[in-house]
Amino acid sequence: WQIVESGGGLVQPGGSLRLSCAISELTLDYYAIGWFRQAPPGKEREGVACISKSGDSTNYADSVKGRFTVTRDNAMNTVYLQMDSLQPEDTAVYYCAATARVVDSQAMCSQYYFPYFGQGTQVTVSS
Repeated sequence: WQIVESGGGLVQPGGSLRLSCAISELTLDYYAIGWFRQAPPGKEREGVACISKSGDSTNYADSVKGRFTVTRDNAMNTVYLQMDSLQPEDTAVYYCAATARVVDSQAMCSQYYFPYFGQGTQVTVSS
């Protein structure tokens, strides 16, 4: 099965983007999903936002709380990351990842608990 991120691009500070994560050939209901970002290349991926299998639990990094929102549509096998009030420090490659683990805390929103990653989409915030 595949994980494909889309929706990245160049945006001015204060702007918004919505990232999509399409997961094919998989019953999404059985997986928690996380959004991670990496900048610069080689640095550890930071857990930005995670959503539980049912969608009733979400967790966010302190740096994005109140600005980013993660949602999921299990019927469409798609997870979204709405990013508002973007700042230059949000510039990174954003990855979507899946895990069969229960993810119900920010501590679990770690790349070490997510074995399946997509290829990423670049987000650049610059004037």
